[in-house]
Amino acid sequence: MTDTPLPTLLFPFERGLIDPPGEGERVLFLGAPGGLLLPSDFSGSLTAIQGYRPDYLALSQAGVTVEPEPVGEGYDMALVLLGRHRRENEQRLAEALNRTRAGALIIAACAKKDGGGSVRKRMASLVELEDHASKHHGVVFWLRRPERLEPALMAELSAGDSEADGFTTAAGGFSDDGIDPGSALLVECLPDNLSGAIADFAAGWGYLSVAAAERAPEVKSIDLYEAHHASLEAARRNMAARAPQMPARFFWQDLLGEPVNERYDVILMNPPFHRSRAAEPDMGHAMIAAAAKALKPRGRLFLVANRQLPYEESLQKHFAAQGELRRDTVFKVLWARK
Repeated sequence: MTDTPLPTLLFPFERGLIDPPGEGERVLFLGAPGGLLLPSDFSGSLTAIQGYRPDYLALSQAGVTVEPEPVGEGYDMALVLLGRHRRENEQRLAEALNRTRAGALIIAACAKKDGGGSVRKRMASLVELEDHASKHHGVVFWLRRPERLEPALMAELSAGDSEADGFTTAAGGFSDDGIDPGSALLVECLPDNLSGAIADFAAGWGYLSVAAAERAPEVKSIDLYEAHHASLEAARRNMAARAPQMPARFFWQDLLGEPVNERYDVILMNPPFHRSRAAEPDMGHAMIAAAAKALKPRGRLFLVANRQLPYEESLQKHFAAQGELRRDTVFKVLWARK
């Protein structure tokens, strides 16, 4: 993920406001970015937590110890990068408190445009902060992990709802507040004769897969591909709860950088077109190309996209036939055949 407040997080170390971790100290870094570069005087043993597959791979290739979900306890220090999603931010802060030892320093940073000032004020209302600073268009604050974690504090940080529209969702993932209207429109347009092996590209928490399993009795299996680890785990739970009879496999995978080895009769897709705030339609074009490679001869692709995104040119390039099933004021549903 791009545009992280890493310079803000490191500012207190650079100015000598906080001592860097020393030899033998264990450091937990929640939300560590793929392009992580730490100051040379950081001597501690670092465990990075990153559930977004491209950043996870970048960290792993750089030799960083990295996990998709928090592990371990008793850390001597926690670094926390925060973003736009309040529930994800509070989950990370709760993990930092839970997994550090009493007295450990917890340092968190958030960009001002993502509400860094509000995050700091909210944390200050819940637990005593040691200090804070503003730099590099962000806010950084730090605190000592209390000797005892008050249940009210942890309950407040864990209060975010993980259920929406009857599904388990994932904080920080796509459409974590309920069913995406574009995905709902795509489901309305799906033909009843779906059959064979299906893949759900950029599956999120699995809404399209659940819908396909519920409405198409000839579907033999569904494979779900998703780069956001927490979303894929939510999809696993939703498939087990809503479509337990359907054989399903779950691939934590970056479809833009890792090849798909299986071949499918049908691919469903609500392709992402944002890495940060700016629209990046090239992501959708690349996913259409990946879908074309992963389909069997005469295999079918069904996708939904915002009306203005020019995906028809990619469909014409990679498929023998293509067209439009429906369009409303915001979305269009497209189909193509290999």
